[in-house]
Amino acid sequence: MKTTERNESIVVSALSVRTSFGKMLRRVEEEHRSLVIEKRGTPKAVLLSIGDYVRLATPEPEVLKLIGEESREAGTDKLTQRQIEQVIKSTRAQKTK
Repeated sequence: MKTTERNESIVVSALSVRTSFGKMLRRVEEEHRSLVIEKRGTPKAVLLSIGDYVRLATPEPEVLKLIGEESREAGTDKLTQRQIEQVIKSTRAQKTK
């Protein structure tokens, strides 16, 4: 197993991936790095975390970037799902009054 310096991808053989796929999958997820899979020394495929794939496949529209920045500045990007649901419930209750 080797690491490329340019994009910090992990380069492995197809055989290594076949024999330890679970370990490789965990590593891609935990280290947020891509896995380049080679067969006979030739790159054949890349394994990415789902987050990295989504970022590559569907770039954020400008408006979502702005909303994200505003959320980080206001500190609301740290809210849990439960907290968000409570805010929504509270807001809806106030509207019905």
